[in-house]
Parts: sequence; structure tokens; C-alpha cells
Amino acid sequence: MTTTASASGRTGQFPFDFAPQPTQDADLLRQLNFVPGLKEVLALRQVHALEHATVWVLGQSVGATTARTDNELLGGMSTDQGFFLYGHVNIAQLRQAVREALQRIASGEWDLAVHPRCGTNLSVAMLLTAGLAVGINLALPRGPILQLLGLGAAAAAAAQLAPDVGSLAQRYVTTAIPFNLSVVDITVSHDFWGREAHFVRVRWVE
Repeated sequence: MTTTASASGRTGQFPFDFAPQPTQDADLLRQLNFVPGLKEVLALRQVHALEHATVWVLGQSVGATTARTDNELLGGMSTDQGFFLYGHVNIAQLRQAVREALQRIASGEWDLAVHPRCGTNLSVAMLLTAGLAVGINLALPRGPILQLLGLGAAAAAAAQLAPDVGSLAQRYVTTAIPFNLSVVDITVSHDFWGREAHFVRVRWVE
């Protein structure tokens, strides 16, 4: 097993039965290059992981080598071409953080790809709440009091399950280790809604 740094800054065993392979996305793309949009999807997953890793590195304690904290003033949005980073950050500091994040996550700190404030967690929480609510609605009698209690129980259960299920969804579905990304440049830009942000542009490399 490969050791990684967890979100709390502790080093431990990677908690799953397989390790990401540096050529896995490139091999998949070669085998299924006839699938429209596959490269964009694979690139988006890798950019998403790099975005999370960069936010972790920017929140890292000064002088620390593994300890990380979540800087809640920073946020991001990924595209297949790169990611927008929102929040006050010095561009020189950002350049250094992106380089460090890419090196660390590709070298084995795979937990950097998972972030507790990722929108994936919110989506998972909503889906869990809706699914549990429908199940409870069908299982309980139609009385309004029992239905309200059931909805409350569904919301509480979803809130408990969402962080762990969301982390699994990030790890296996919405992110991938950025073995195929190279940073092109970092510029001050605007997103689709006109909000100012730094844009970290990347390119795909085999």
C-alpha cells in the first residue's frame, strides 16, 4: 500500500484496494477514442482533483510539510481546460501552490483530491435526502405527523451519510489523479457569470 496524507494532515495507508495508475486515463482514451467527449470528461476529473489539491496546499500551515487546514475563503470551479479559483490570493503564491499540489498528488498524496466543501458532497446529500424521503413516504402510513417525522429522519440520516458517501463519489467518480495534466499559465480572468477569479489553465499530456 502507498502512504498518503489524510485531510487532517496525518499520514496513513490509502484506504482502498487499488492504487491509481499513471497511464490509466491515457490507456482508456486510446481504447475508447471513438467515444465523443471522453477526453473532456477525463480531463475535467483530473482538473477537479488538481483544484482540490491546490486549495489544500494554499491552506497549509506555514512551515508545515503535511498538515492542512481548509481555507473557507477560497473556492473553485473546474472545467476541462483548467479551473477558476475564487478568493484573495497572491498570484505568485498561487503558482507555487499549483506546482506543489500537482507534484504531491501525482507522487502519492491522493487524498488531496478529496475536499469536504466540494459540490459533489452537496449533490450527494440532496440525492440521499430525496431517496430516503421517498422510501420513508412509501413505508409509513399517510398520517401527516408520521410523514413529517419520517422526513426529519430522512434528512438527519442523509446528513450523517453524505460526508462519507460524498468522499467516495469524489474519489471514484468526480475526480481522478492528474497524471496527464501540465500547467500552461495562470491569469486573472472571469467565469461564466462575470465573477473575477484566477484561472489556472492546463493542457493534456500523454
